[in-house]
Amino acid sequence: MRRAPAAVRPPGALSEPDFLSVCDRCGDCSRACPEGIVARGDGGFPTIDFQAGGCTFCGLCAKACKPGALAATPSWPLKASFGERCLSAQGVVCRVCGERCEAAAIRFRPMPGGFSRPELTAEACTGCGACVAPCPVAAVTVAPRTEMAACA
Repeated sequence: MRRAPAAVRPPGALSEPDFLSVCDRCGDCSRACPEGIVARGDGGFPTIDFQAGGCTFCGLCAKACKPGALAATPSWPLKASFGERCLSAQGVVCRVCGERCEAAAIRFRPMPGGFSRPELTAEACTGCGACVAPCPVAAVTVAPRTEMAACA
């Protein structure tokens, strides 16, 4: 049986058990996020909604967290992955995820037949999620590195 992926918490979140015990669900982190990506998730705990945009790692959510469930950190251990619906993998020219990747972690490797497939340089991927929302077929996901398989 496959378990549901863990909720993506804001940058600097404590380990999940500690986060759940320390976070008071006040919503201050959500209100502080200039990108509008910190949303209320299950039980009112904050989660990241990459459909709303990407994280700039400004640290304002952590600064707003009075209980200390979020520690200031420049990034968090997430990475992007490309699903089977990826247009490029189907032979359709699409590079929107790579165009949105400021870290240049997504590149397109030419393949036989004249099309290119996205490849992720995992070490360069910040997990910001800027590549998720613009994907026209919702083929890009961002999750903790321990939950993701190698990218296509």
